[in-house]
Amino acid sequence: MGRVFIDCREIPSEKKCSLAMAADSEKELLEAAVQHAVNTHGHKDTPELRAMIKSAFHKGTPPMASPAHAA
Repeated sequence: MGRVFIDCREIPSEKKCSLAMAADSEKELLEAAVQHAVNTHGHKDTPELRAMIKSAFHKGTPPMASPAHAA
């Protein structure tokens, strides 16, 4: 399948989180991203949260530079 990643810099937040995560499977990445969202950002683990997180997945690895719209 190849690597998949999610980049917190793409999601506006008060914490200005700069974490990016990558994994070899969507299942592994989803579990790590949900843990991060719950423990760091205070979200509840819900089916809606999991769907939102999964919709932010990208193929490949995170870029070194912040996305243009992240500030």
